[in-house]
Amino acid sequence: MAGVPEKARFYLERAVPQLREFEAKGVFTSDEIRSLVRKRTDFEHLVLSPGSKPIDWLNYAAWEKSLESLRAKRCRRLQIRTSSKHTGQGRIFGILERAVNKHPGSIELWKEYLAYTRDTKATKRFRKVMTRALRMHPAKPELWVLAGRRSAGNGDMQAARGFFMRGTRFCTRDATIWIQYARCEMEWLERIEAKKGKKGGTERALQEQAEQSDDEIRLHDNEDDDQDDEDETDENGRLILPDPEKSATKTAMVFDQDTTNKLQGNPALDGAIPLAIFDVATKQPFSSPSVAEQFFDLFASFSNVSAQARIVQHVLDSMTQHYPRDPATCFCHIRQPLVDVSTNTHSYPKALREALTLLKSSLSSTTDRSQLSEKVRQWIEPILASKDLDPGIRTVLEHTIQTLPTT
Repeated sequence: MAGVPEKARFYLERAVPQLREFEAKGVFTSDEIRSLVRKRTDFEHLVLSPGSKPIDWLNYAAWEKSLESLRAKRCRRLQIRTSSKHTGQGRIFGILERAVNKHPGSIELWKEYLAYTRDTKATKRFRKVMTRALRMHPAKPELWVLAGRRSAGNGDMQAARGFFMRGTRFCTRDATIWIQYARCEMEWLERIEAKKGKKGGTERALQEQAEQSDDEIRLHDNEDDDQDDEDETDENGRLILPDPEKSATKTAMVFDQDTTNKLQGNPALDGAIPLAIFDVATKQPFSSPSVAEQFFDLFASFSNVSAQARIVQHVLDSMTQHYPRDPATCFCHIRQPLVDVSTNTHSYPKALREALTLLKSSLSSTTDRSQLSEKVRQWIEPILASKDLDPGIRTVLEHTIQTLPTT
């Protein structure tokens, strides 16, 4: 087997044509080229050594990306239009590919690889890398969330739901993927609400819901696609993630009036999916008052969703049923009147009065007064930091903090 110097020389020699192009076109001087060759040689010896660590590969990739950014800036300044941009990107891809092959257990390397493919809009490579990452780390919720949110961002909610639903079967230690799944669904409802407000938006929103209503998990669909589509398999013939752009370009369905009327009563448009996610999450081993509070905070942040009040009330009813006197439940009840109420509106003083009344009763009934007081204090302090807060409201909130029990 070749030693470290021979391997390093092999990879360094592959960059020689690009270096000659830099010198011929005046992108870098001879001294700068010698300097970057020395730096690159040091990196190659470091990452190829038996004791290399994932951070060494990350530093190497970061340096190459900075070099590529500098090359692009100089080419723009010198008005050089024929410089090989793909060569620099290909070298960075090669470094990250070698990195994940040598340290397949490093989640940071996979995330960096995926981030770079996303930034460079290398869609096909992203799908291949994501498929490999999920096969290598099926119990890492951040990878499932990344795959699901990318599909949702491309408008393919069916694929996004498939990733989230499959991820919930593997990631059972905490509520991360459940909360992110609910967030993705709320964002989708928010987009649907925005479309309804535009001319012809209701029909488009109903059509989108009908097209994305199937929760079937698919990694490959060969019913309508060409069998020899090379984008659906990697170089080893294994299935990879579907292309969301291809799914988005499928022929739209045509609905008659009866179908439209039926779809208007679809529970998914009224927040049924986020509610189902929360209900199933409460039955998982990680279910706790703090997890329910995270769901409450999440749902309370989507003020543009018409079903927000019903969803928030459902979460509160569940918390009251399972944890009636827990500080998290009491804190959510205190904040409920102020959900979707801004501090500079006329309805805020009335809602604040109701919240303070609930605070007084909750302090006498909760199982942990000090924890509830700390939650209330951390909630009020950012409000007091607002410069345009009404003086009367500021006085009331400052007095509330001073009267909170400390023990």
